[in-house]
Amino acid sequence: MKADLDFTRVRVGLDRFIRREAMGEASWRFTTAGILLTAIAVFILLQMIRVQLSPEANFFRHRGELYSGAWKKMEPVRGHIYDRWGHLLAGNTTVYEISAQLDQVRNPTTIALAVSTVTGEDYDRLFVAASQPYSPTVSVQAVLADFVTEEEVAKLQKLAADWRDANINNDDPQAPSLAGLVYTPHLQRSYPEKSLAANVMGFVNREGKGYFGVEDYYNDLLAGASRKVWIPSDPHRATELPTTPEGASLILTIDRAIQAEVERILDDALREHGAEGGTLVVMDPRNGELLAIATTPRLDVNEYWRYGEFFQDTTPFNSAVSATYEPGSVFKVLTMAAGLDSGKVTPETTYLDVGYFEIGGSIIRNWGDTVWGPQTMLGCLQHSINTCLAWVGSQLGTSQFYDYMRRFGMGRLTGIDLGLEEGGHLKRPGDSDWYEVDLGANSFGQGISVTPVQMLMAVSAIANDGKMVTPHVVRAMIDKGRQYEITPRIAGMPITAETAHTLTEMLVQSLEVESSRALVEGYRVAGKTGTAEIPTLTGYTSWQTNASFVGWGPADDPHFLIYVWLEKPTSSIWGSDVASPVFREMVERLVIMLDLPPDAVRQTLTESQ
Repeated sequence: MKADLDFTRVRVGLDRFIRREAMGEASWRFTTAGILLTAIAVFILLQMIRVQLSPEANFFRHRGELYSGAWKKMEPVRGHIYDRWGHLLAGNTTVYEISAQLDQVRNPTTIALAVSTVTGEDYDRLFVAASQPYSPTVSVQAVLADFVTEEEVAKLQKLAADWRDANINNDDPQAPSLAGLVYTPHLQRSYPEKSLAANVMGFVNREGKGYFGVEDYYNDLLAGASRKVWIPSDPHRATELPTTPEGASLILTIDRAIQAEVERILDDALREHGAEGGTLVVMDPRNGELLAIATTPRLDVNEYWRYGEFFQDTTPFNSAVSATYEPGSVFKVLTMAAGLDSGKVTPETTYLDVGYFEIGGSIIRNWGDTVWGPQTMLGCLQHSINTCLAWVGSQLGTSQFYDYMRRFGMGRLTGIDLGLEEGGHLKRPGDSDWYEVDLGANSFGQGISVTPVQMLMAVSAIANDGKMVTPHVVRAMIDKGRQYEITPRIAGMPITAETAHTLTEMLVQSLEVESSRALVEGYRVAGKTGTAEIPTLTGYTSWQTNASFVGWGPADDPHFLIYVWLEKPTSSIWGSDVASPVFREMVERLVIMLDLPPDAVRQTLTESQ
């Protein structure tokens, strides 16, 4: 027992001795490693100091300058925009940023003088910029001018060459010299057609942001995805910049030739009738493709900075989508469509007009207090009788009338792919400002505000077998080498095909019976005039109007739907005198440009097939 105890004590003591020896050895190792690491750190520090003080320092500084730079956001090449036949409507042109490479500048005076003379930039500012001292850590280049054209750059380069040749053996520091000028190319949006379709296109500012029209609505798609890249300070290494995928390109539904004719016809009409402004739109009612949109004013969007000279106060850039107004009698086709579709009236339904109609405790009268006596619904459309359409509205009742107007898209956006669309306004029962008399007034287009494209979309249901189409201006897009077609959208079917055909025939007969100035020889067309009084703070004006016409054809197979709106014409207040002839002239040009033979020829060809 004692021997076991002694052995245990000896083993414990031996273990303690071994641990003390191990700890001592580890401590020595840690101390040695610490000394070595400290020595290495001191050596590196001494070497850094030696390099900074040695002649080799200049070499390293130069290499630092050579590879110096900064991270910069690179924007892709903006996608192009074409008309439906491939004509370029919006592209990109090369312009230049002119900078002074400060370590190479010899004569700031001649640089400032030359750049100022060629580009129109302020001489004093240019001189101050070109005279900056060179510092690789502060200023390497000084930007003098941007968005300089290739022609202007060519002038500067020729001037530089002439001065260089003239002073090749001249060491005078005051000798004329453009040494140090650097020309950096980049892209700027350009519109080769200038003001053509300007209200459809919109424009892009120098920061690359699209405004109005297609440029606004599709800005992100056209602009593409930007990326951050390393930009070297040395301008001579600019060729090493990485590329960025281009933005998508767009093919529009717009027909360049039709657009030019539409703009010409509209401008002629404004001059002839002394109107303050106007809108003329052509759409294919079968699919919603807009073939042309012309509004006033227009500007050359290459000079978008002149925007304020053309669009003053609240003048919209594109009245077709952004201007709302009371449409007047063109709206009657929607009320009659609702009456026919609901079964409340038929073309033969009679109405006795006594010159006024009472609704909601108020009296509605015809224009000029005219009295038309007994009329069918065809006569109500032909003579555009306000009281008759108010009566039709009352037969529908508030619930049914406003339900139909909702189906026709009144009071809401159409969804057209153009920037800044307005939705118009339709008061409804339950609104604080709605009264029963509004049912009567709304029935003939008063007390309601619409945009031309809203009316086009609604009326497309009558021209297209009851199917209402969404207006659009983009036909296809090209992205990463692939073309994607845009599928036309049906916005609803507010009326039946039978109702659409019935109303179309009523409107054809209405124009033919009154020998309307909208008639086109050889073609049956359907349509309705509008002469809308203009609301003011004290009531409606009778001496200033909005004259309009909506029509389509050929009546049995519509290929075009046209909306005409002339604001405050002075030659006549009547839509039949002002807007109807514009419709006729437009149709006469369209049937040629769309290759639509006269009805008799077309029907003969169809029967022979």
